Formats: sequence, structure tokens, C-alpha cells
Amino acid sequence: MKFKYLIIVFNLIIIFFLSAIALLPLFVLGAGFAASLWRGIWPIALILVLFMLGLNTYFLMNYRFFRLLDREDWPALAYYLEDKVLVKGDYNSKKVRLLANSYLILCDFSSISVLEDKALITKPSAVSDNSLIFAAARILNGRYREAVSFLETILEKEKVKEEHWVRWFLGFSQMLDSNFDKSEEEFKDLAEYSNDAIVTGISAYFLATVLSKQSLKPEECLTVSENGRVRVKKAFEKFEDWKKEVDKAGSEVHTAIIRKYINEAGSWLFS
Repeated sequence: MKFKYLIIVFNLIIIFFLSAIALLPLFVLGAGFAASLWRGIWPIALILVLFMLGLNTYFLMNYRFFRLLDREDWPALAYYLEDKVLVKGDYNSKKVRLLANSYLILCDFSSISVLEDKALITKPSAVSDNSLIFAAARILNGRYREAVSFLETILEKEKVKEEHWVRWFLGFSQMLDSNFDKSEEEFKDLAEYSNDAIVTGISAYFLATVLSKQSLKPEECLTVSENGRVRVKKAFEKFEDWKKEVDKAGSEVHTAIIRKYINEAGSWLFS
């Protein structure tokens, strides 16, 4: 179990430092100097002990959660989180995200909708903070128009978490809903001005491979697409650099579900 071994390693490191603080002065300086030194550094030892106790207490209190997450037992993890979130009403954004992710992996779209509806009443920010997951659920369920409407509502807020990704998924949903003009407009802006290289790259890719064929101004579409490609290649000189950035972002569900397109965009960008 990865989490268990991680805790053991942390405990061993802290015990090592405590032993060094306790014994090293005795062997190096002698008993007299060591006693004087200990009086000065005991707060550090106390902080380390308290940190170790706090870490172990947190791990033991959440042992079942870590065990299920480590085993990737998504049905059991969803059941565990349902009790925490839906039954006990703890709509913490992180718990909501984990529960929504579990439902998404299980393709349980109706449960995601129930979770979203209840979170909107109890803690709307939990939905806003995890808007990409709730949008992804709509897209995977073929509800493209609903995804567009949902993301447009999210973008009306004053502060939007991961705004460029929210805008990209809006453009993607519009494209899937055959609203090519709106999608082209969104992707053009992202290809030109996004500060996220992956967003820039896949926006440019879709402009070149899909939207230019549907556009009333295909040459303009291709020009903006090429500008996006140049911007990405300034950030990443080699395909391997792009791939490393993609791998770092791959743990997020919203990038995992479009990994196929990200890989295709990488091949196109560096071809």
C-alpha cells in the first residue's frame, strides 16, 4: 500500500532526526555541552514529535479512504464518499471532486447529476471549483448542448478556476454540438492568447484539422492555427518536452478524457 509505506518513511525520517538531535551532541560535544545544547533545541524536537503524531493521527482517521484510493476500488470509494458527502453533508470541494471522479470512472452519470444538484444547494462553490468534471460528464454522456449552457454559466462568474480549460471545453462542446462558428471563435482566441501551452496546442490543432474545413474564412483559421503552433514550439523546443508537460497534466480527469486528442495534437504540432 503506497500511502502506508509513505507514512512509514516519514516516521523513519523524523525518528532519525530526533535521534540525531538527541545523540549527536552527546557524542561530539560531551555530556556538559550536550545538556546546554538540548535546552536550546528542544522546541525543534517538540515540533517534530507533534508533526509525527499529527501525521499518524490523520492517516489512521482516513485509513479506509487511503486504502480504497490506493486499490483503485472505485465502487467502494464512491460508497464511502457518498456517506461523507451526501449523507453527512460534508460538501468539501476536494471530497466532491473525488466523488464526482469516482462516478465518472464508473460512467454513473445520473449519480453525478444528483451530486451536482445537491452541491448547488448546499455549497455552490464546490460545483464551480469542479466545473470541468461536471462538464466532462455531460460531454461523455453526449449532452453537448447542456455542457455548453453549463460552461457559459460558469464563465459568467467573477472568478473562474482554470478559466482557459473551461473555455477550451466550452469550444469543444460547441464543436461537438456542430456550432462551428462559436467553437472557431473560442479556439482562435485560445490559440492566440492562452497562457497554457496544452490549451494553445489543442486549440490550434482543432482549428487546422476540423474547424478550417467548416469555416467561412478557412485561410484566417489556418493562419491563427499556425500562430498557435509557433507559440507552443517557443515554449517546447522538442516533442519530448511537450510530452513531459502532458504527462504532468495527465493525472487530471479533464485531460485524461481527451488524452487521445492531446496526443494527436502533439504529433501535429511537431510534425
